[in-house]
Amino acid sequence: MARTLVVAGLPTLLEVAVSGDVTHLPEMVPVLSRGKHRGPRQGACFMELASYLAGERWSDHPACTHPLLAAVARDVNDCTSDAGRPQLAGLIPSVIGLTGDDLHIDARIALTCAQRALPVAAAERQQTMAVSVLACERVLTALDGGPAGRLDEQSQHALAQAPHAAQWARSFTRDIPISPKAFQQHVAPATVRAAVEGIAQACVPQPDAMLRALLIDAIGACAMWARRDAGRDTPCDSAAWAAACSLTGTAAAL
Repeated sequence: MARTLVVAGLPTLLEVAVSGDVTHLPEMVPVLSRGKHRGPRQGACFMELASYLAGERWSDHPACTHPLLAAVARDVNDCTSDAGRPQLAGLIPSVIGLTGDDLHIDARIALTCAQRALPVAAAERQQTMAVSVLACERVLTALDGGPAGRLDEQSQHALAQAPHAAQWARSFTRDIPISPKAFQQHVAPATVRAAVEGIAQACVPQPDAMLRALLIDAIGACAMWARRDAGRDTPCDSAAWAAACSLTGTAAAL
């Protein structure tokens, strides 16, 4: 009988359907490690466990997840402290099956990351994040046929918290064209990496919590536009979760 696992921190839209008994899932947290691993005996990162739970070949670039969302997950996994990483494990099922080729996905994920990082990043990174916010908004405006210069409320708020960076970014980006291909292949991946690193290195009380919140936001942004792969509607039953835990060992759920 199908059950529903509500992943902590995610809205109802992102509830993960699982089959069988889910009683033990919150208590059995697989150990996540930084970096790429040849196999589970050497360790496992967030996306490598996603590939395993999806039934794919062991990889940190599985086909089951949108490439940019997977990049966010890898970067968050690597930039989170060893103590904070167990809190990411429960989010793994929510990225399985989120895929699609709509450029809105890339733009929304990158924009979400830039909006999160801009207010807290060090001054030398804020210009990069402000440019990223404006670039993402321009891509979305072109996709949606909106008025030039349109900014959503979150972008306005983020830019207002770094006024000097925002002023410089507006001047810098005014006459620079952005092709969809260049945005998808270069701008969006660079944005998410810079955003994650900016938060990880920021002088804030709880960077691990902010990184987890960033990943949750990215999952939500992806879910709004991505197609859920019908072949992966039950990505994580209790037996698969237990098997993943046995591969890596378990950490205390926090």
